[in-house]
Amino acid sequence: MKKLLLGTVILILALTAIMAGCAPSAQTGTLQFNANGEDFVRQGFVSKDGWAITFDHVYVTLADITAYQASPPYEPAEGGELQAEAQVNLPGTHTLDLAEGGEDAPPIFVGEVKDAAAGHYNALAWKMVQAAEGRTSGYSLVIIGTAEKDGQTVNFTIKVEQEYEYTCGEFVGDERKGILEDGGTADLEMTFHFDHVFGDAETPPDDDLNVMALGFEPFAAVAEAGTLDADLAGLEAMFSSDDYQKMEDILLTLGHVGEGHCHCR
Repeated sequence: MKKLLLGTVILILALTAIMAGCAPSAQTGTLQFNANGEDFVRQGFVSKDGWAITFDHVYVTLADITAYQASPPYEPAEGGELQAEAQVNLPGTHTLDLAEGGEDAPPIFVGEVKDAAAGHYNALAWKMVQAAEGRTSGYSLVIIGTAEKDGQTVNFTIKVEQEYEYTCGEFVGDERKGILEDGGTADLEMTFHFDHVFGDAETPPDDDLNVMALGFEPFAAVAEAGTLDADLAGLEAMFSSDDYQKMEDILLTLGHVGEGHCHCR
């Protein structure tokens, strides 16, 4: 009887090992992360109040970049806790120039994670943090450019020391993103809408975008000898209270996933 029981146990263990060896391996692929300042940054545009703006550099510093297979789908308007069946973190802190490249340059490649679990990554989160070194040290966002209107030119550097955490739902655009198949490659995009700051002359004046935007006139009004170099603390001292509050509110809406919205804190 003991020999029979021992033989049975050995047989079960052998079958278990065989079945484990035959079981399908986990399905994985490569998940890529990009950052996009859109054509507004690469090509320049005219603000809601008629200033032609071009950008030399738009530096952002990003950290804790994480993609999620959210279930249920994350709703940024509701905020709350994001629940996910799987998640992928891109290690490191990344300082990028969103204005890098020509007018038709693609979004900026930030990094990739291989062996990410296959599935639909329908939520994305990241932090915009202060850079630790270099010309942007101490700032999470630095915008450098030139604005022109009616023969007047303002060379500006706008620096943001505040840090932000964006949690976003699914990418909204011409094509869906984040659908990763076994052995394949998928990408996700962190999008930054700088028309929210300055408005857009090609959008109707009564559109919500332009109603909420500052335009460039408040920046031009505090420039000295055609130059503005200020951080948020400096702008708070120079702007009206209403304009500064609008600036603070706008920065909360800067991060998107394509046209998809994010919850920010």
